[in-house]
This record gives sequence, structure tokens and C-alpha cells, in this order.
Amino acid sequence: MKATPIRAAGEASAPPARTVGPDTDTDTDTDTDTDTDRDTATDPSTAAEARSSGGFLARAALVTAVLSVAGSVLGLARDQALARLFGAGSETDAFLVAWTVPEFSATLLIEDGLAFALVPMFSLALARRARGTTGDPVRELVASTLPRLAPAFVAVGALIVVGAPQLVRALAPGLPDHGLAVDCTRLTATCVVSFGLAGYCSAALRAHRRFLAPAAIYVAYNTAIITAMYLLGDRWGVRSAAVGVAAGGFLMVAAQLPSLLRQLRRRDDGGRPSVGEDHARPLALALFTTVLLFALCRQSQVLVERFLASGLPSGAISHLNYAQKVAQIPMTLSLMLCTVTFPVVARAMADGDTERARDRVERDVALAACLVLLGAATVVACAPQMAGLLFQRGAFTAADTAATASVMRVYALGLLGQTVVGALARSYFSAGRASWYPLGAMAVGLAVTAGTGTWAVGPWGVCGIAAANAAGITVTAALLLAGMGPRSVPVRVRRVLGDLGRPVVAAGVASVAGALAADRSAVLAASPVASPVLSPAVPLAVPLAAGAATVVGVFVLLGRVLRVQGVAPALDLVRSVTRRLPHGRFSFRPRTLPNPNPNPNPRCRFRSRLRSLFRRCR
Repeated sequence: MKATPIRAAGEASAPPARTVGPDTDTDTDTDTDTDTDRDTATDPSTAAEARSSGGFLARAALVTAVLSVAGSVLGLARDQALARLFGAGSETDAFLVAWTVPEFSATLLIEDGLAFALVPMFSLALARRARGTTGDPVRELVASTLPRLAPAFVAVGALIVVGAPQLVRALAPGLPDHGLAVDCTRLTATCVVSFGLAGYCSAALRAHRRFLAPAAIYVAYNTAIITAMYLLGDRWGVRSAAVGVAAGGFLMVAAQLPSLLRQLRRRDDGGRPSVGEDHARPLALALFTTVLLFALCRQSQVLVERFLASGLPSGAISHLNYAQKVAQIPMTLSLMLCTVTFPVVARAMADGDTERARDRVERDVALAACLVLLGAATVVACAPQMAGLLFQRGAFTAADTAATASVMRVYALGLLGQTVVGALARSYFSAGRASWYPLGAMAVGLAVTAGTGTWAVGPWGVCGIAAANAAGITVTAALLLAGMGPRSVPVRVRRVLGDLGRPVVAAGVASVAGALAADRSAVLAASPVASPVLSPAVPLAVPLAAGAATVVGVFVLLGRVLRVQGVAPALDLVRSVTRRLPHGRFSFRPRTLPNPNPNPNPRCRFRSRLRSLFRRCR
């Protein structure tokens, strides 16, 4: 099914071009992905283009995965440093209230809000550039949006600095150390400006199919926070972490700015501005409004959690924070694929190819759900070992470990809903049009979280708050899936539900099997015979490894039996990655054919391929 391409107001009608303009490089503006449409079977050039683009998406996903894992590992190291240096008491609670500012800013300006609006806008500009529109639509878009957004970022940051006492009092009215939280909030307010500029650069680069710099920003960010805590922690206490947040935000901008400037310099026709720019601004304003309100409503779940936890004993907010950071790692990793393919979906919608966009979204949801359920099953099975191995040192006690592990298991119940919301929300905004339905669905989920949390916090404490979070986001995911159709990419709802149901069964069985294996291994590692000869970390590492391996094995086995759609692509991805490693390469090339690689050393070949991969995605 082909729909009419989306055009800016006043632009002359032109048929969608499947070829790339002479001034555009193929990596930037290839408008096909791994999905093959009806033309691919009959057009050899289109088939070659699809294969090339599919290979590029695989390379981009690999680079994004590597750097995202590195950023997540550094994020864990950051949380470990925070727990080791400052524990889980009132001082850490004060910083975590101030941490609400960078958390909201990251969601609104980098991960969801701004990206949902800007990636389709840049994709449409690139499509207009490929059709030969006069002037440079990409530069015109930058000139019409960045000068308006940057002062808004500065104004909001200044407003947070001035209103920090009132903001802290509203977020956590029962917080013991109010003054410390105000100081940290004022220091972290600078991230509104830095995250806004970093999110703008990330969206523009991803639309240009440049993923290396955007994927590296959290490596720079977390490195700055860790460094600041260790260098300044003795003198400034937990305020040093807030200083690291401020410094890390500007490092995120510096990591992307050179790559973005290279992309903007690529075309300079000196042509007149394209027609219809002024008529397109109200559409962009409506799009920004709906996207930012949706992201704000989604992130408000954190506000509800911390508001309810502020009345609990000291350390409750810290336990929620540590548990959430670890439990949400599977969700973050599973949504990497959607981050890479979002520009592809937006470009397909800009070209009017809704069938290709639909197939891409359905496959993304199935694969992301498979990955996040595997991670959720591992968290449920091995939460005590994870929390103990990551955090139990210094001021973080065994009681803190037990409380954090309990919350982690409850949080994991909502990871599928978080992933489905993240994947489907991109579909609603991929066409570059304003949509109020996602905001309404998210508002209903937020109301469920608030109501359920208010009722459950009394009898169950922090676990009741985490359960309310899982319930609210699951309701939102169901509403977003039910509303797919004319409002967004028209996915087949029954097919998506079938793709989601089978891995849920596999994950449930795998989590039970993994928990039994972890408990049995913990008993063996703690036995009187083994304990004297093992290091203190081994009684936690051995059960964690045994439980995780059992979860993966059972999940993959049941996934093949139940024909889970995401298992086969995930295994193919693993095989394709391992084939690139020296120990995993097997050559079936006949001896009569010449070796295309002049370097016979397999390690040198691997390093050469790795350098080529990073050059293509830079």
C-alpha cells in the first residue's frame, strides 16, 4: 500500500524518487532498509540498494550496541561509586531528588521527546533535498528551529535555578536535607541547556544515518560524573556528583558537534529558500507540543514514585533509584534497534511507503520484546546476586541489597510495557504530524500509577510503588497498541499480540528455572568446603552466572519450540557478529579463488574490518 508522500505546505507536487541525488552520499539518504517491497523482486538495482542498506543498519546497530553497553556499564559504575562513597542515606536521597532534572531532561530532550519531533522533520528535509528542492532544506530546517529552541532551553534552565527551593519542596516534601537538594538541583539545572543541544545534534545525526557520535554521548557523560565524584567527593560531598552532571552535559555536545558540522557543510547550492517554510511552522509547533507533553507525562512516573517514597524511611528513594537503574538496562538495550531504525521508518513515511514502515515496526516490536523479556527473566531470577555484586560495599549494607533486589524484581514486571511504549510511540510521530492520542494514553497510565501507588505504598512500601509503575506503563502500552492505525503506522494488532504472547510464556518458565539454578549454586558456593578457598565475590558471581546461563538456555529453547519471532533474528545477529571475530571465522572459499584480503593475518583482518565499520558509521 502506497500513500501520498508528505510535503511541506506550498511545495510543488513531485513523485517520490527512489534514487539519491548527485550531491548526497548513499549512506545518508538511502531510503530502503532490510524490508523488501514488491519492486525489489523485479528491480535488481533496488534489491542491491536494499541489501546495502540492510548491511548498513546491521553495522549501525552493532556500533550503537557496543557504545550503549559501554555507556550502561559506566552508568553502573557511576551508581556503584555513588553507593560506595555516600551509601543509601539522606545525603544520597537529596542528590537523587536533584537527579530528577537530568532524568527529565534526558527523556524530553535526548531519548524521546525532541528526537520524536526532529528525526521526522530532518527525514522530510532529506527527502525534499533528494527530490531536488531548491535551496538546502536541511540547512533551512536548522536555521528555523535551532535559534528558537536554544533560548527556550536557557530560559527553562534559569527558571529551575530560581525556583529550586519550591521545586524540591514539591518533589519530596518529606525530605530531611532540603538545602542540600536545592544546591544539587541548581547545579544540575545547566543540563537543560546542554541536553537540549545534545538532543538536537543526536536527532540530526541519526536522520543523516550517523550513529557513532550519538551513541557515544553517555560514555562521556558518565565518565565526567565518576571523575567528579572521586576528585571532589571528599571536599564537596554528594554535590560533586551534581558538578559531574553539569560537566558531562557539555561533553555530550562536544562529542557530536564536529560530526554535525561536517554534515551541514556537505551541500551549498546558494539557492533561494524553498517555498512554504512559513506555512510549515505551525505544524512543527504542534508536533513539538504533543511530543514534549507525551515525554513529560511519561517521565512524570518518576515524580509520582519519589513523591510517595519521600514519606517512607530514609533510603527508600535510593533503593528505588538503584533498582530502577539496573532493571531498566534490558529495556535500554532492546530499544537500541528502534533508535537505529526510527529514521528509516520516518523516511518511509515521508516517501509515502506505509507498507515498508509497517513491516519494519512490526519486526522491531517483536525483536525488542524478545530481548527485553530475556533480560527481565534474568533480573527476576538473579536480582539478589546482581544487587549484591554491584552495590554491596562501603556504605551500602546487606539490608540495602535485600531491599534493592526486591524492588528490582517488581520493576522487571513492567519492562515489556516500557519497551512497547518506547517502540510504538516512535510510530505515532514518525510521519512528522502532531498526535494527541499518545499523550492521552500516557495520562491514563500515569493516573493508574498514581492511584495504585497511593493505595499500595502503605502495605507494601517501595515494592508497592514499583508495582504501581509496572501496572501504569502496561496500561499505556495496551492503549497505544489498540490505537495503532490511521493515527500512526498501520500495524496489524493481532499479529503483534501473537508475537508478544509467545515470548512472555518462554520468559516466565526461564525465570523460574534460572531462580532455581541460582539458589542451588548459591548453596554450593556458600558451603563450608568451598567458602574458605573462594574470594568474597565468588559466592555472588557463581550463582549469577549459573542463573543467567539457565535463563538464556531455557528461553532460547522454548523460543524455538514456540516459534518466537524475535529468537531467530537474534541468533542470526549473534552468528553474524561472531563470524567477524578471528576465532569464529570459517572459510569455505575454494583454493583456486584468490584471497580478496591481501593481509593473511586474521587478527589484522579483524582490526581492518572494525576500523572500516567505525568509519562508515561516523
